[in-house]
Amino acid sequence: MLSEVEHRLNLLELKCRRPVEHLLAGEYRSVFKGRGVEFEDVRAYQAGDDVRTMDWKVTARTGQPHIKRYIEEREQFFYLLVDLSASMLHDSKGRKREAMVEICSLLTMVAIKNQDRVGLILFTDQVEHVIPPGKGRSHAMRIMDALMHFEPESKGTDFVTMLARFGHIARKHSVAFVVSDFLTDEYVDELQALSFRHDINAIHLSDPEVAETKLSGLVRMEDAESNTQKVIDLHKKSDIAKHTSELKHEMLEAGVNLLDHTVGEDSVEALAGFFHARQRIEIDETGG
Repeated sequence: MLSEVEHRLNLLELKCRRPVEHLLAGEYRSVFKGRGVEFEDVRAYQAGDDVRTMDWKVTARTGQPHIKRYIEEREQFFYLLVDLSASMLHDSKGRKREAMVEICSLLTMVAIKNQDRVGLILFTDQVEHVIPPGKGRSHAMRIMDALMHFEPESKGTDFVTMLARFGHIARKHSVAFVVSDFLTDEYVDELQALSFRHDINAIHLSDPEVAETKLSGLVRMEDAESNTQKVIDLHKKSDIAKHTSELKHEMLEAGVNLLDHTVGEDSVEALAGFFHARQRIEIDETGG
C-alpha cells in the first residue's frame, strides 16, 4: 500500500497535471524560450566552414584562420527560491504553505515538461535545504515532497544569504522564482544585481484573512519569527495595502517581474495571467 506521503504527492501531481498539459505549458514556452545557442570553443578553419563564424581575434593572434563553435542550448535552468520563515508557515490554517506548495508544484511540472532542469532552495534566515537542478518525474516529485513536508530549523528571514547562495550555484543564465510574503527589508539591491544576469521573478503571497479581519483596536501580538510581542492597531489596515504598493514599486525598480497572489485564489489562473502579461510586455518591447 502507498504511504500517506506518497498518496498526498500523487494527488498533488494529478491536480497539477491537467492544467500544466492543457494551459500552462504553451504559455510557459512562449515566455521562457531559452537563449538559442551558446558559445563552446574555437577550432581551426576547414574548407566549407561558414566564414560568418570566423573568430577574427584568434585568427589575427595565431596567424591561422579559426572559427567559433556553438552548441544549441536546448534546456534552461529553473530555480524555486522559497521562503519557509515563520510568517509563511504559522498563519491560520496553514493557508500560505498550501498556496505555496500548489503554485510551486505547477511551476515545477511545467518546467519539467519543457525539458528544463529545476532546482530548489528553501530558506529562512539561513539556507535550509538545496535540491540541485535536475529533470524528470522522480526529480519533480522530490521537489514537491520537500515543498510539502520539509520543516525548517529557523524562523527568521534573510534574503541576502539565500540570494548569495543562489548567485554562487547558478553559474549559467537561469530563470528564478522567489516565493515569499516579503515581510522583511534589505533585499532589493541584491535582487537587482542578480536580475542583470538572470530572469528573476517574484511571487508575493498575501493572506486575505489579515486584511479582512473584523477585529479592531489595539491588540498584543507575538511576532512568529522573533517571538517578541508588539502592540498592533488593527484599524491601520492601510498598512497592508501600503506594503503591497511599495513592493510593486521596489520590484519594478529592480527589474523583477512580480506576481501578487492572494491566498485562496486560483493558482492556475494566476500563473496563466502572469505568463500572458509577460508575453504581452515582451511583444510591446520588441514591437512584434
